[in-house]
Amino acid sequence: MRYLKGLAAGIVLAATLAAAGTARAEPREYVMDQEHFAIAFMVHHLGLADTVGMFREASGSFTFDAETGELSDVVITVQTDSVFTNHQERDEHLRGPDFLNVREYPTMTFTADGATQTGERAAKLEGDLTLLGRTEPLTLDVTYNGSREYPFGDGHHAIGISARGTIERSDYGMTYAVEDDLVGDEIDLIIEFEAMYADAANGQRD
Repeated sequence: MRYLKGLAAGIVLAATLAAAGTARAEPREYVMDQEHFAIAFMVHHLGLADTVGMFREASGSFTFDAETGELSDVVITVQTDSVFTNHQERDEHLRGPDFLNVREYPTMTFTADGATQTGERAAKLEGDLTLLGRTEPLTLDVTYNGSREYPFGDGHHAIGISARGTIERSDYGMTYAVEDDLVGDEIDLIIEFEAMYADAANGQRD
């Protein structure tokens, strides 16, 4: 959800690559590491406490040019039927027409083409979230957590990204229990993931 993909990496990654001795870098495509991602959400319930949930299936990619600092082609796709809140009946309700309507809308997608630096390792990523057939603007506050050669397995190059954002579900026509404030309208998004070169993800390590 507002979520997903490589995002502010553009900001500090350029400096990281330069420090590593990269004189001229070609734009590279990154993909979300399927073994290291979390897309979660929080919504207030009955005015008492936040219910915390997550989506267990998602994919994402983006292109970053280390020479120009340009970030583009950000796409994060979430499988809506993978919603999980640790309560079977509630999860089935969330998959139904009152909320995610997964039969008619099996995915939600966030897209963006650029980030604005707000700090040494921070940026705002302004894009669009498509949910329930509606597309609305969504801004994510993104933090680039660093990069390194992976210490396990094949030793691929990995970067870490954290992102936060907020949507109002009623903007997408999801109005169940909003008027009587039984379920909050505002949903906080929490996105954490590692990303790797796309060719590395396909088993073609540099």
